[in-house]
Amino acid sequence: MREKQDRLQLIVDLIKNNSIGSQAELLSMLNDRGISVTQATLSRDLRALHISKVGAHGGGYIYIVTDSNDLRDASLLHGTQRLSGNQVGFISLEFSGNIAVIKTRNGYATGLAYDIDMSRTPQFLGTIAGADTVFVIMREGVTHDEARAALSHLLPIDNQ
Repeated sequence: MREKQDRLQLIVDLIKNNSIGSQAELLSMLNDRGISVTQATLSRDLRALHISKVGAHGGGYIYIVTDSNDLRDASLLHGTQRLSGNQVGFISLEFSGNIAVIKTRNGYATGLAYDIDMSRTPQFLGTIAGADTVFVIMREGVTHDEARAALSHLLPIDNQ
């Protein structure tokens, strides 16, 4: 049993500290560290750990630890660093009632939604992401200007 726990911890550490885009790449990294598992076992491990794939800021996809409260994932934001529009695929921001609608390039919405959720911004209840759109649900009483200011820490938008 300890062997499995050690393997699972190693998988989490590898994903948090590297930009890994495929199971084959992860299998190779595990093999380099003396851990030999089948692709089927790795798939089960990823499912058990709630590992997800999201759009990476440079294109393509990477694995993330979705239950992590840690922003140290290799290709995600650190602190309140603001990324350029190309890095997050940002296109536009509009509001409808208590919902901020963010349009992104195709494939970027999931990663951006994750960044917003993990920022634990008090003005927002949560996000819903598609392929190119993120809905950010604002708390009651939050103005559009307050939401824009909060999002300006993550997106290349003017805080006006």
